[in-house]
Amino acid sequence: MASSRLEKVGTVFTRVRDLMRAGVMKPHEKPIWFDVYAAFPPKRDPLYVKSHYRQPTGPKRLEIVPEIFYAEDVIRAKLYQVYGAGPRALDLSKSNFVSVCQRFVDQYEDLKNSAGLDDDALFEETGKRLLSQGVVLRRRGAAISKESVLDLKLSDMLAEQQSVTTEEETTSTSSTPQTTV
Repeated sequence: MASSRLEKVGTVFTRVRDLMRAGVMKPHEKPIWFDVYAAFPPKRDPLYVKSHYRQPTGPKRLEIVPEIFYAEDVIRAKLYQVYGAGPRALDLSKSNFVSVCQRFVDQYEDLKNSAGLDDDALFEETGKRLLSQGVVLRRRGAAISKESVLDLKLSDMLAEQQSVTTEEETTSTSSTPQTTV
């Protein structure tokens, strides 16, 4: 009985008890719960009862699991289709790691809420915003060097930013009254 590990042959208590009787387990090695179980045994000993359940005899029904799509999944699919998976693997060792894909989706949602652009323009604008933050997205199949992409995109972005700042300055100067003393 000591070599058996099946629950249907004996309980854990009886196996430990028999190991102690046979001298395989020393009294100082007995588990903590052994004395408590011996002092307060259950009213009915636990028995192994083989479960008898009926196998279904009819034809198997295929369970159709509905596909679950979120709005972000469409954005991610388009991102991976246009830009690919990226040059580096995900770093899951950092608890605060945010993937490029998740950053793209977050920026896309922010722009979608703030600007009234169509999907294609929104997608391009999100790419530009990530580029301004230092995230370089390389289109699939593009053999352009990283430096030329940075120069090209940065010049466009600087021109856009300068036009935005000049517009903001003109609106702020026209809206604030100037007083002379």
